[in-house]
Amino acid sequence: MVLPLLKLGTLAVKTLSKPLASKLKQQAAYHPKFRQFIVNFAQANHRLTTTMQRRLYSHATDVEIRPLNEEKAVQAAVDLIGELFVFTVAGAVVIFEVQRSAKSEARKEETRRRELEEMRQRDEKLEKEVETLRRKLEEIEQLAKGRGLGGIFNLKHATAEAGKVEKPS
Repeated sequence: MVLPLLKLGTLAVKTLSKPLASKLKQQAAYHPKFRQFIVNFAQANHRLTTTMQRRLYSHATDVEIRPLNEEKAVQAAVDLIGELFVFTVAGAVVIFEVQRSAKSEARKEETRRRELEEMRQRDEKLEKEVETLRRKLEEIEQLAKGRGLGGIFNLKHATAEAGKVEKPS
């Protein structure tokens, strides 16, 4: 369920970033300072990626890297900014999901903690009841030793037999 929604969300973000990229192209055409900024950004990115590729493939890195022409630089910058936008939105979604999951886990942990506390209180209450019953049992045992078993339970049968025994004597 999550994977199709993730793919759909990614597709939607990419689709929404394309108008942003075209708007950036338009702005680059109208504003010379912005155009120069993104051209410089694209040239720096081109130098960085070319140097990294040359090092990765063990080629000489001390050669001069030819700059992109202005239109290619603008296109590369706009594409890069669009991808950065997509990456930023995807990162924000991941952060949001992690925070949501952490909050959910914290709620579950709080529920477990409350249940554990309730169980501990129930356990203490039961311990007190057991202790009370133990004391009562000790009292009954003391009474039984002092009066005998018939005296504790007040059995009529035991007293009746005692009365019968006294009459014949």
